[in-house]
Amino acid sequence: MSKTTHKTFCRFCHAYCAIEVDVVDGKPTEVRGDTSDPVYGGYTCIKGRQLPEQHLTPKGVRQTLKKQTNGDFEPIAVHTAMDEIAEKIQQLIAEHGPRSVATYVGSFGYQNSAAIHVAKAWHQSVGSPSYYTSVTIDQPSRKIAQSQFGTWSGGTHAFTGADVCMMIGNNPVVSMYTQFGGPPPFSPYARIRDEMKRGMKVIVADPRQSEVANRATLHLQVRPGEDPTLLSAMIRYIVQENLHDAAFCTEHVDNLAELSALVEPFTPDYAAKRCGVPAADIIRAAQIFGEAKRGVAVSGTGPNMSPRAILTMHLIGVLNTLCGRVNRVGERVANPGVLQPARPRYAEVIGPEHAYGKGPWSRVRGLGEILGEMPTATLSDEILLEGEGQIKALICLGGNPVVAFPDQDKTVRAMQKLELLVCVDLYRSATAKLADYIIAPTLSLERDDVTMLTDTWYDEPYCHYTRAVLPKNPESLEEWEVYWELSHRTGVALSLPGGTLDPTIRPSKFDVLKLLMPEARIPLKEIAEIGQGHIFESVQVTVEPSRAGQTDKFQCLPTDIAEQLKTVAAETDWQQQGNVDAGASYSHLLISRRLKHVYNSSGQQLNALKQKGTTNPAYMHPSDLSAAGLISGQLIEITSAAGALIGVVEAAADIKPGVISMAHAWGDLPDNGGAVRTQGSSTNRLVDDDRTFDSITGMPRMSAIPVNIRLVQEAIA
Repeated sequence: MSKTTHKTFCRFCHAYCAIEVDVVDGKPTEVRGDTSDPVYGGYTCIKGRQLPEQHLTPKGVRQTLKKQTNGDFEPIAVHTAMDEIAEKIQQLIAEHGPRSVATYVGSFGYQNSAAIHVAKAWHQSVGSPSYYTSVTIDQPSRKIAQSQFGTWSGGTHAFTGADVCMMIGNNPVVSMYTQFGGPPPFSPYARIRDEMKRGMKVIVADPRQSEVANRATLHLQVRPGEDPTLLSAMIRYIVQENLHDAAFCTEHVDNLAELSALVEPFTPDYAAKRCGVPAADIIRAAQIFGEAKRGVAVSGTGPNMSPRAILTMHLIGVLNTLCGRVNRVGERVANPGVLQPARPRYAEVIGPEHAYGKGPWSRVRGLGEILGEMPTATLSDEILLEGEGQIKALICLGGNPVVAFPDQDKTVRAMQKLELLVCVDLYRSATAKLADYIIAPTLSLERDDVTMLTDTWYDEPYCHYTRAVLPKNPESLEEWEVYWELSHRTGVALSLPGGTLDPTIRPSKFDVLKLLMPEARIPLKEIAEIGQGHIFESVQVTVEPSRAGQTDKFQCLPTDIAEQLKTVAAETDWQQQGNVDAGASYSHLLISRRLKHVYNSSGQQLNALKQKGTTNPAYMHPSDLSAAGLISGQLIEITSAAGALIGVVEAAADIKPGVISMAHAWGDLPDNGGAVRTQGSSTNRLVDDDRTFDSITGMPRMSAIPVNIRLVQEAIA
């Protein structure tokens, strides 16, 4: 028996925990946290510790597969498959134009450090704007709001050393993600505990008494969809009580007086009635946040998938700015990024640079490109809508649209209509079952990677380059290699920031990453030679004085914000007996949630994780179950204005009464019959994408959905 131990980092999710992997006779046998790592200190989560099973499970796709005429899949040599795929794509481009070929990058695609960049480079090289990612499903509103409001060149306060952190609808203890200023995406319990011992106060606004809410100084159990109401009330109180940084606002903020007038209706008593929390708690939250000297408010997927997500994100930006929570002249920028080009930081506002509303334009609902990509909420329609520009082929990298996209039935019809569907997937997912080809991906322990995605998420200048731990599966491709293979077969070079990726010479992963980060503060070779995670103390940046002639200010009232605030103030749905949608009343609001043992639809296939929860329960407060005559474990039908699903009801005292909580991206194809108890259901069966959508992102309401419930007989499952 031959045993070796390797330092690397986990790529199950985007926490990128530093780990040690034992390999016995060429097979991974155990994963544990790397206690020598200066940032992670030995932390891992339950998902990452299952990497050995991910590599060895018979459920995994370890050979590239091609669908036969009878619907079955048969193995095919990966390069033969790429020959056929490339030929079909060339044919479609010749007949229908480059727009006919699309890419969708899902959550798992982001865990390969080169995937999204090389895929986008290929689209640019062939002239196809049909590039989509999961970013425009779950959190496009944060960046859009920033692009309307403006940003501070010197950066915002970090989590470490702050006096306060307010988390609105996110649960980093489970999701392992929060934007900068919230708990870093590693050992979140410990980081929150340590900062609170030092004196930090934590405020959580969430309809659930979530894992992070259990540790909070103050938990506001807000009614779903009322985040703008809560934030408006806090802003009103902070301004009226002079808890804001008046001098900073005078110098750097426009339209504060006008915004203050618009939030005047949102008194603590009014907000308390709408939000379903005590007025005293809203006042206390405003006092804690306003009286602190350092610390910011952050948000997560919940508010971003709810109605008026851009307004919520905008008000969070206003709240932080009102209190001057930015780095001033002479202060150190906690982490300017190890892999980023060197650039100075100034004590000045970078004015609005709208990241939306530009061509190329979708053929659907008048939507344009967002954050440099097309809005995913339109992808199914772009496939189904006949005519010039219709998408005929889709390459899906580490995503599962059938369970993740709005309107599941429409998504299935779209996937079935494609002339070519290629899925790079670890498993035969719901979407992969509809594919023409399933390409076996090169798994994380078989490839080099660097912490590019998380480079600026740390509150220290940390980076980790890992070499492959295991030999590459020869019948697999990395996600980026799919596009190099297409480039190789057509002779079309791919342009990356550091130069051209030659289509005639197969590059190494290191070669590709060097071209992606040619101006990194620390050369990639130096990072790779260290062989484990490292804090680069030499990366030091302090905020410089504002440059002469810089007059940009934060914009409190950019496009549509004033009208949205007026609309929210005039709403009456919250006063009515039920939750109104399309003229009908509903008994509950269904919200999204994260589960620690899965990463969206990944993890459900692994035995150790599946034992943590074989379904996607419909969690409800015990009082709601009692009122409806239900008991845990029964099957219920959940119906919205858009559709219905069957779920397994489960009592949970941490849920606000009147709320149902279910995880996103579960289930299988809609005809999965009696598999509800083992595979769960997709909440996107309750969502339509052409009625409640945001006018900028195109994203429909995917959380805070009005629903009714009824008991169903087991046979219906």
